[in-house]
Amino acid sequence: MNLNEQQKIRIGACAWSFEDWREIFYPRDLPQSRWLEFYARYFPTVEIDSTFYAAPGADSVRRWLDLTPSHFRFSCKLPREITHQCKLRDCAAELSGFLRAVEPLVPKLHIILIQLPPSFLPKEGKVPLRSFVEQLPRDFRFAIEFRHPGWHRPQFIHLLEKHRICWVWADTSPLNERNLAPFEFQPRTTDFLYVRLLGDYATKYDRDGKHRHRYRKLLWKREAAMESWALKIDRQLSDVRAVYAYVNNHFEGFALESAQRLAERLGYELPLPSTEAQTSAEDRKQLDLQL
Repeated sequence: MNLNEQQKIRIGACAWSFEDWREIFYPRDLPQSRWLEFYARYFPTVEIDSTFYAAPGADSVRRWLDLTPSHFRFSCKLPREITHQCKLRDCAAELSGFLRAVEPLVPKLHIILIQLPPSFLPKEGKVPLRSFVEQLPRDFRFAIEFRHPGWHRPQFIHLLEKHRICWVWADTSPLNERNLAPFEFQPRTTDFLYVRLLGDYATKYDRDGKHRHRYRKLLWKREAAMESWALKIDRQLSDVRAVYAYVNNHFEGFALESAQRLAERLGYELPLPSTEAQTSAEDRKQLDLQL
């Protein structure tokens, strides 16, 4: 892979505020209010998960801008009020309000993710989907993640192509298939790729709803899946302007190292801090110097 192709790729995590990462990635004495600042020293992008629950306040948006360097890029989820509660119906006011809230982030905001629930099916959803994408403004870029295979039809591919919306490539394959390369329907509908290595959400909680794992290290290596995704991305590089790839803790147990592993397979380094809690004083000093 040449340098130009490497520069097209941005790999990061699905959110940054994980308490499990304290002392493993974040220095132990670094306040949580500065975690994004620290994260942005090592990764070029992040997916904002909190916007799925509510539109961000002006202070939060301002902090996200202030705490990250000029080259850093965000993507963010559309609120669940629109995708899961309204299911894209009669939500023009909610959409407009959300876009106004994130507008100040535009210099660093490249993609808005429309994550649809598995219960959103073509039979009832195709008309709302068509109406919704037709009202999306052209001054934002959007990506849609379908969670039901019924959407894998030419008419919906053409709809996204027409409106320059990205069809999200997502891996939610079961953990017991970790040694198999995922085979999924992966159309490319616009000039960038949006990849989400999410893993199996069944690994997150036990039957009582309590967390089953702590996400502080790789718990299971999905070598075949990782290799498969690297190949899929590499084959598309010459035909796209950018690739955004985000890794969830559930994919291999520790999103940051998984992101590093994906980068290595794509031919470049994504270094993490070499030491853990003992580096905290030096990291704190370096952050203070940057302010």
